[in-house]
Amino acid sequence: MNKRLDPPGLALVPITLRAHLSSAIDFFVFGTVWCPARSLSASSLISAPACLTVRSAIPGNLTLSAHIMEVNAPSFASPLASVRAGHLSIPSQFDSVIDAVNNASPWTIAFTVLAILVAYDQVMYIRNKGSIVGPAFKMPFIGPFLESMNPKFEEYYAKWTSGPLSCVSVFHKFVVIASTRDMARKVFNSPTYVKPCVVDVAHKLLGADNFVFLDGKPHVDYRKGLNGLFTRKALQSYLPGQEAVYNDYFERFVRITKDAGGKPVPWMSQFREIMCAVSLRTFCGYYISDEAVKKIADDYYLITEAMELVNFPIILPFTKAWYGKKASEMVLAEFCQACAKSKACMAAGKEPTCIMDAWVKNILASKEWVEAEAKGLSTENLEKPSPLLRDFADYEIAQTVFAFLFASQDATSSAATWLFQTMAQRPEILERVREENLKVRNGDTHAAVDLDQLESLAYTRAVVKELLRYRPPVTMVPYMAKRPFPITDSYTVPKGAMVIPTTWLALRDPDVYENPDEFNPERYYTGDAEEKGAKNFLVFGTGPHVCIGQQYAQLNLVLLIGKASLMLDWAHHATPRSEEIKVFATIFPMDDCPLTFTEKKW
Repeated sequence: MNKRLDPPGLALVPITLRAHLSSAIDFFVFGTVWCPARSLSASSLISAPACLTVRSAIPGNLTLSAHIMEVNAPSFASPLASVRAGHLSIPSQFDSVIDAVNNASPWTIAFTVLAILVAYDQVMYIRNKGSIVGPAFKMPFIGPFLESMNPKFEEYYAKWTSGPLSCVSVFHKFVVIASTRDMARKVFNSPTYVKPCVVDVAHKLLGADNFVFLDGKPHVDYRKGLNGLFTRKALQSYLPGQEAVYNDYFERFVRITKDAGGKPVPWMSQFREIMCAVSLRTFCGYYISDEAVKKIADDYYLITEAMELVNFPIILPFTKAWYGKKASEMVLAEFCQACAKSKACMAAGKEPTCIMDAWVKNILASKEWVEAEAKGLSTENLEKPSPLLRDFADYEIAQTVFAFLFASQDATSSAATWLFQTMAQRPEILERVREENLKVRNGDTHAAVDLDQLESLAYTRAVVKELLRYRPPVTMVPYMAKRPFPITDSYTVPKGAMVIPTTWLALRDPDVYENPDEFNPERYYTGDAEEKGAKNFLVFGTGPHVCIGQQYAQLNLVLLIGKASLMLDWAHHATPRSEEIKVFATIFPMDDCPLTFTEKKW
């Protein structure tokens, strides 16, 4: 019989059996083993499952092979159907549920799964929200993501004033906002519970192993090695490079106005470029070419664009984060090349002129001291570095310098923009700055200043500090909860949530600053704002991650506005949007600060 009804043969021979044929055909069905499209050996037939003899009247419009294939066609059995057919005892109450799922269409199943996910997303949001201020419900999955792509200061301000603690949830990220001075300080000073995270995409742009993301003892040890870069001696060595940049760009400011026919030009981008240039010269000296400085200043805009508070979870091609990643790779490559040049110069015994030089010199001095001790040589003629530094690779130094640029670029660009606008609007204050700076230079408008002279400019320093209070560049500083964080007696920030201390309300506290919405340098020059507002001045943060370069940043702005007051006259061409605030990582005037510049005539 096997020879007559060889299964592979039957699959290939179309034998049409008409309906009038009443004879029955005996054929073998070997369960799921028989596939008419492949041949079976004798052994496979013998070892097949039990054969079933089936007497079947084949419809007249089918070939035998077609009928056999129809009989043996694979089928899918619902898991629920299998459960019902099995030995499990299922209560009859579930019959309707089993039938509904068993008969559901793919679309029904998809919508059911989606509904379950939406419900889960809402439940988790409500659970995390607890008793603090926030939307009653979350827009499924994305939350206020679309609004975050075009952030508005007014919306941020409304959130800050809604309560000491408030929240939002975007994608998978739950965000708690600490708005008051005390809540903000608690976050800054709770390293046991939180660590800096900047924004989600920052790890991908700066490098996940960048020192700004270090926590605990590794962060403390790393930071000790950087403290020497901001000593008085170090700050003094950076001044010549800063003055050279300002001399060059102030001449350029005058040319830009002339080229525009004396008409006002939005100056925000120019301030971003000049502050990037002065940062690069301070950090890397002249190891970076003028062309590279211009390239980095232009492309850094892409990095800033990518640093939105909440990004799409992955970097997609041709998005802001993607362009930002490309720009960051270019900057790191330039910094690595600069570091190699710095190491060669410092090894040759040259004097440091930038932060990179100062760091490399300390590394070389530490290495020399350690080797001398290891060999038992005299260290009498050596100065022991404090602390002793390990050897840092070019890429490590480049990453850290990139972190310095990240910390300074947007903040100082914001401060410079508001400083020039505010001075132009208040010529009497600008005139006092001009007089003080002329006096400290003994009447020579082009004279360079040293660190002692900069620090003696009490009124100019008061102007800068009041500007930082009045228009704080950094309004929010993202941290991440490493563990459940009991920030109050009644609320605990969940582990993994982003928790953001804000600075705006602390700097506008009417109990500390009289008429806080007014720009008044006298509060720092002759008033008591320095002492009274010691806990409120959170411009540079506080706690273990307080800004390491805050003294450098303030003196740099003092040098900027003091030198500009002697070399330039400028006018602000106000628009209805000049005092509106645009959020672009930091804050800027909504109209980008239209100005005109001319050379100062004495």
